[in-house]
Amino acid sequence: MVKIDQEKCIGCGSCSAVCEKVFEIGDDMKARVKKGQEKSKLPCVKEAIDICTVQAIKA
Repeated sequence: MVKIDQEKCIGCGSCSAVCEKVFEIGDDMKARVKKGQEKSKLPCVKEAIDICTVQAIKA
């Protein structure tokens, strides 16, 4: 299950830049997992986890 810790997220957008099919930036300027993508196994999810500067993404 792909999750983003909203307390840690700084909304830098790196996750959505590398994996736009799964992540987006919400109105609150924080990243979120797109609806229906919570169980995504796309390789870019791992890349987003690795690139997150505050380690806010878990899968």
